[in-house]
Amino acid sequence: MATAEKMKLSSSLEDYLEAIFNLASESKIARSKDIAKLLDVSRSSVTGALRVLKKKGLVHYKPYDYITLTDSGKAAAGEIVRKHNILKAFFINVLGIEPDLAQQAACKAEHALGPEIISRLLCFIDFVTQTGENGHDLAYEFGQFYKIGSKKRKIR
Repeated sequence: MATAEKMKLSSSLEDYLEAIFNLASESKIARSKDIAKLLDVSRSSVTGALRVLKKKGLVHYKPYDYITLTDSGKAAAGEIVRKHNILKAFFINVLGIEPDLAQQAACKAEHALGPEIISRLLCFIDFVTQTGENGHDLAYEFGQFYKIGSKKRKIR
């Protein structure tokens, strides 16, 4: 099974796969104009990326037609989306970051962090969630610690 990690995709190509995955999740298909709008890139950039992704066997693409993911593309995109969601959950639920900022940070970090770090973050999120269910809310305690510490250090 091909994954983004094994395919050695650039962060830009990962963004295209993620965009196709998200668009297809909503409407079963993706169009190049929708990808361009979502990623805020030109249609010619989308065309170039789609050609590369097709060559790698990750998308079904013909000019002026709908774009769909191959099975390998779905697996790779699913992994990218999974990393993104783990990071976003960590930023929001553990660090208390606002959702919009967490979304932006997750987009940047998902390309840089390898599977071992993502796996440990997921485990840490599970740990924080479970301790919260047992009456010891680590995320809340961290939030309080941060507020006190940021006032002392004048962090904004």
